[in-house]
Amino acid sequence: METPTAVLAGSVLALFGGALLLWCAAEFLLRHQLRRHGIPATALVVADEQPGQALDPAPLLAYATLPSVFPASDGSGGRGESVDVLARPRGGTPLRRPAGLVPGSAVRVSYDPRRPARVVLTGAGTMASLPVDVFWTILGTSSLAGGLSLLASVLVH
Repeated sequence: METPTAVLAGSVLALFGGALLLWCAAEFLLRHQLRRHGIPATALVVADEQPGQALDPAPLLAYATLPSVFPASDGSGGRGESVDVLARPRGGTPLRRPAGLVPGSAVRVSYDPRRPARVVLTGAGTMASLPVDVFWTILGTSSLAGGLSLLASVLVH
């Protein structure tokens, strides 16, 4: 491979791999923090509003937040009100929704009290994202390693 091509390919691969690894780490830490420090709740899996959304492997969840200890958004300075939220959980789910995530079923979730639409599945749904996390981490690591190898081969020659 010619030097300019190797430098360009190595730089692109290293940049892509590094960015992908940073994204994977940030997403994993966010989900871990929500599971440990988020507000636990029970959510109801609801039917998707549009037919095209039914193909999304992450179910649409409906849940009510607890009254917030943060000031209300209207500036009244008091406690915030309980909010009804419709959101999809963070993290990957399998290509097809598991049987436990059909509309009408109840699931355990944890949400961020400051941003209630930021939610993760807890309990049985926790392990569903592990294969996807491993895949993206391996892809990022191999891209970074490949890019660094190409750049190193240019420096050696």
